[in-house]
Amino acid sequence: MLYKNASPIIVIDGPAGAGKSTAAREVARRMCLPFLDTGAIYRAITLIMTRDRIPAIDSSELRERLRGFCVSFSDRRVLVGGEDVTEAIRSPEIDSAVSPYSALPAVRESLLEIQRSQASRGLVAEGRDMGTVVFPNADVKIFLTASPEVRATRRYLERASRGETVSYDDILAMVNQRDEIDSQRAVAPLKPAEDAVIFDTTCCDFEQVVNRILDECLRKR
Repeated sequence: MLYKNASPIIVIDGPAGAGKSTAAREVARRMCLPFLDTGAIYRAITLIMTRDRIPAIDSSELRERLRGFCVSFSDRRVLVGGEDVTEAIRSPEIDSAVSPYSALPAVRESLLEIQRSQASRGLVAEGRDMGTVVFPNADVKIFLTASPEVRATRRYLERASRGETVSYDDILAMVNQRDEIDSQRAVAPLKPAEDAVIFDTTCCDFEQVVNRILDECLRKR
């Protein structure tokens, strides 16, 4: 696929459980572009802050810890200071804690340049404000959504497949709570970019979602 920009930037935003990460990773693979998992970056920060018992408030302690934060990706693994945190950042504890940290202006500001610096060769990025804040001039902007019940079911099955003992009702409550926090935060709230294409994935399987995104990429060539 050739774009006017030789290094295309494709962004996929949406709420928790909409299928952003898996779809974005597959689109990146098929288009031979790097994949930027921004959700993993925010989760990694949340893991470190909760480990260090730094609360989700804007403080000098939090800002100082952010200055020393270093995250990298290697063969689908997430590393913080050389430590593999791939599994740790997907725990229920991090699920429930990530939104308050992600809403902090200091956290979002510290990650803005980290995310933009990854785009020199083009990329596929997923998140909640990729099209509105991080890459406002992206070549393709997609906003994936689905009903809360379907998104909760996806999260339930994902966790159950990892052998976790989980409650669907608890996950649904968490999904609704994250939606409320993410959409009402003062900085970079969850919302589609004005020029984003909105895909409702409630009744779509994985291949259908990926193909719809690829079709849009072809249309924007």
